Amino acid sequence: MKLNINSELLTKNGVSFVLPFAMITACFALWGFANDVTSPMVKAFSKIFRMSVTEGAFVPVAFHLGYFVMAFPAAIFVQRYSFKAGVMVGLVLFSVGALLFLPARFMGYYYPFLFAYFILTCGLSFLETSCNPYIYCMGSEETATQRLNLAQAFNPIGNLIGMWVALSVVQAKMSPMTTAARRELPVHQFDLIKDHDLGVLIQPYIYIGAIGLLLLLCIYLSKMPMDSDTRSEKGLMKALRELVRIRNYREGVLAQFFYVGAQVTCWTFIIQYGTRVFMAEGMEEKAAEMMSQKFNIVAMVLFTVSRFLCTFLLKYIKPGRLLSILAIVAVGALSGVIMFTDRSGVYCLVVVSACMSLMFPTIYGIALRGVGDNVKFAGAGLIMAILGGSVFPPLQAIIIDLDVTLFGLPATNLSFIIPLLCFCVVALYGHRAYVRHYITHEI
Repeated sequence: MKLNINSELLTKNGVSFVLPFAMITACFALWGFANDVTSPMVKAFSKIFRMSVTEGAFVPVAFHLGYFVMAFPAAIFVQRYSFKAGVMVGLVLFSVGALLFLPARFMGYYYPFLFAYFILTCGLSFLETSCNPYIYCMGSEETATQRLNLAQAFNPIGNLIGMWVALSVVQAKMSPMTTAARRELPVHQFDLIKDHDLGVLIQPYIYIGAIGLLLLLCIYLSKMPMDSDTRSEKGLMKALRELVRIRNYREGVLAQFFYVGAQVTCWTFIIQYGTRVFMAEGMEEKAAEMMSQKFNIVAMVLFTVSRFLCTFLLKYIKPGRLLSILAIVAVGALSGVIMFTDRSGVYCLVVVSACMSLMFPTIYGIALRGVGDNVKFAGAGLIMAILGGSVFPPLQAIIIDLDVTLFGLPATNLSFIIPLLCFCVVALYGHRAYVRHYITHEI
């Protein structure tokens, strides 16, 4: 499973991109941490502020809205300046957003935290809009999908660290008082517990804000190759008119929208799903939540291993075909998540993570085929598609809050019809992209 990184993946026109690749890949790990230290916060905020699941789901809404709002401004900035400048602005916004958790804690209200998440992810939007196409351009177009998968393989390392911190720093140290018991507390006792739990919750964000500033300094002091071969004087509207004519790109943006929605819902609501299963086995609520997060960590380990494996498999299986195969397997696993009411459903949900490992960078790489000098704006459109992470979690949360049953299946199980349908769209895109590129030879 050896990858010849120097000669095959990271050399272009005789220039080695190994060091820039390492620096930019560190950003992948950073936003992986931010994503997965945040996923369990839906449940945490719901408990701390005595809210419904739907209200708590505004955390992923705010988190992913920043991607949507800032993607094209970031692309315009990168188009005018450089990938390096875009990365640096992204790190500034990211760090400021993370550090805003400190004043939000002292305010003691929910909405300042949502604002902090929004600023943080405006930074992540700059980072992903800059880093993904920069990695794409660090070698030939033929090896771009494999290169993106290699860089993205370090993203789940950050995810794993984020999950471990969420479990050991946040969930373990929060008050063990149940959601129901908190609702019965008088105001002054509730405020004391809320203040304690918020003090616990903000700690990871303060640390990643500081790490973001340190990485900013390192990149600022490093010599990064220019991206003059991707520069263009073309305006945004002209580039968009050209991009929307490319069917492969249009469908790729749509597939990315549905994929991110599926990913966020699976990783967010595994806590609710597992908590229901483990409480039915007799566990206390906090123990059930922590056990669910342990399964989430196992899922991320599988995701990480699968990412490296899929990067290897892409040498032998065409990207579109492998994408569609894994999406179909994910649909099958989610059918088990819906139908099983015991631990078998949790196991199926863990399997879904192995299927997801390939998807984001592969959809990204396939969709950028043939976009030419529009690569930066095209990349921004694919980052905007992360809006799917804002749209689908509230829909799933509403199903959970309705607490309806069908054929004896609880609402938490039924809610996973949302990611199941999303993966159907991804499977269709993978198949169509494979047929277009390798059979009919279209763009």
